[in-house]
Amino acid sequence: QVQLVESGGGLVQAGGSLRLSCAASGRTFSSYAMGWFRQAPGKEREFVARISGTGGRTYYADSVKGRFTISRDNAKNTVYLQMNSLTPEDTAVYYCSAQLIRTYYSITYYYDPRHYDYWGQGTQVTVSS
Repeated sequence: QVQLVESGGGLVQAGGSLRLSCAASGRTFSSYAMGWFRQAPGKEREFVARISGTGGRTYYADSVKGRFTISRDNAKNTVYLQMNSLTPEDTAVYYCSAQLIRTYYSITYYYDPRHYDYWGQGTQVTVSS
């Protein structure tokens, strides 16, 4: 069982930055790839970023590429999402998620929330214009 707790959300003006954190319980943090997803009102949950268990591989949605950076500190069981140049379109609830590393997983599973095993409660990010 893995418990995830997000923090760092809030209200920011367009062009500003926020850093989200997600603290994970358990002793096998590096066995999980970690992802960030977001969900705006009336919309489906969408992929934002993913990082491999060692932190060596990262993946981003096209909409955030070049503005957001995902990172992890396995010694602290924590994953981060640095968000820069925020726009009102980034307003959403942001969720941290954990995906047990399975060698047979297709890369398409990296982007699909249905293939993640654990979820945090979410943190609200609001970007004002």
